[in-house]
Amino acid sequence: MSELTFLLHLGDPRVTMPLGTALLAWMLAARAWRLALWWGLLLGAGLGLVAVSKIVFLGWGGGVPMLGYKALSGHAAGASAVFPMLFWMLALGRADGWRERALRLGLGVGALTGALLVADDQHSVAEALAGCLLGAAISLGSIRLGAAGVSALSLKGLLPAMGALLATAWLMKWAHLGYWMIRAARLLTGNTQVYPL
Repeated sequence: MSELTFLLHLGDPRVTMPLGTALLAWMLAARAWRLALWWGLLLGAGLGLVAVSKIVFLGWGGGVPMLGYKALSGHAAGASAVFPMLFWMLALGRADGWRERALRLGLGVGALTGALLVADDQHSVAEALAGCLLGAAISLGSIRLGAAGVSALSLKGLLPAMGALLATAWLMKWAHLGYWMIRAARLLTGNTQVYPL
């Protein structure tokens, strides 16, 4: 398992958030307004839902103990959202078969990330599966709702995408998401202790 551990980082928010922002910048630079709107809304709402599920568990506990479920897996959700969209966008301008294969490959990366999280005992099957399903809904929903009329994206959009990627990656170095979720849980509950994820 240790030789595959690096694959777990594919779902790390320090990877998926910069990639998601870069994809949004590419869509905007290519003037794929509808796709950018749906991608931004669904990705933001989905990742927000992950954060809320973690804050709720940290503050109040609960979950579904019978299934080993505490909160959505952010790594599984991020990988299952970002990689299908990335591969699909890279396949735009090719035949439909390429886009479908690219989408399946991206969903496979998300599923592999979820499976590795379970194998490495970082998440239960229920948490990883819920994260994978949420991420897949984000990417597939964005494509279904926003891709009408988008046959290709200009490669000129790659420069703004790279800028967004680097800027977001730089910002994520100081984000400390876990710290802020714990702070939010303490603030909302008034408790000094939180439930361990």
